[in-house]
Amino acid sequence: MTASRVRRSYVVERVLACASLALPPLFWAGNFIVSRAVRDLTAPLTLLMVRWVIAFACLLPFVVPTMRRDVALYWQYRWLMLGTALTGIVGFNALVYVGVRTTTASNALLMNALIPVLIVFFGAVFYRQRLTVAQGVGLVISLLGVFTLVLHGQWSQWRALSFVPGDAIVLAAMICFAFYTLWIRRLPADLDRLGVLGAHVTIGVTVLVPLWFIAPTAATAAHWSISLVSAALYVGIFPSVLAYLLYMHAVRFFGAERAGLSIHLIPAFGVMLSIPFLHERLYLWHFVGIAAIALGLVCSSVPQKNMPSAHDSDVSRRA
Repeated sequence: MTASRVRRSYVVERVLACASLALPPLFWAGNFIVSRAVRDLTAPLTLLMVRWVIAFACLLPFVVPTMRRDVALYWQYRWLMLGTALTGIVGFNALVYVGVRTTTASNALLMNALIPVLIVFFGAVFYRQRLTVAQGVGLVISLLGVFTLVLHGQWSQWRALSFVPGDAIVLAAMICFAFYTLWIRRLPADLDRLGVLGAHVTIGVTVLVPLWFIAPTAATAAHWSISLVSAALYVGIFPSVLAYLLYMHAVRFFGAERAGLSIHLIPAFGVMLSIPFLHERLYLWHFVGIAAIALGLVCSSVPQKNMPSAHDSDVSRRA
């Protein structure tokens, strides 16, 4: 392979790696805004079921050969596959859709900001994973940026925050996603991630469709319109298929802690999306909060001396 091809391959790999950090939070921020916008048009269970049926239909033509090839590996890691599907596909999204109907946007963002902290905490407690100094500094800085956005730059408003039962539901969702991030890292590096997502969505649809049929009418109500169909198509493609594929790549490339820290971009993207779609104004504290989150991500990406990256570890295992 020529030097120019090596350089091009390296550039493509780095671009994909950066995209795998930035795009999932963008798509998930859009999911938050869309689900809030249509919460009066459909029940959470219906939106969740339609979302993953659409994702299943989009993925099926592309993943069937891969899933057939890797079915023995899926069975070998069946409990890990089941756990990641139930936490990342079913549990996290179901709890978020239910929780955001009763809690405030500020509280939901605060709960969301806990995901990187939970990943670090559970990783240290259950898997003895170490946090580098740079990752710790980045985590603190980005958390401060999230709090700046949530509190609108007025830290004195912290005492004015009130919590409702929906907050406990959203917190449970964040715990699910933290374990999903840690567990997805434990799948073999050479297991095709598109096939893994196809298997996850298959498990999710297998669980959700029967629940939807036996649920009470109030839990499955929907007032179909162009707005609801558009919302369903968005949540079924962008935050479901594209975001999960890219996030799995980020976890594999950067490791669970650094990939999880990108979740702090969700409120930053949420702010930027709310300006054109919700006609909100931009203030100084928006720039401060977003800059702090970006700085935290940059700090967390600084490699520590004598410590190989997650990507390097994968390469060495395959060598």
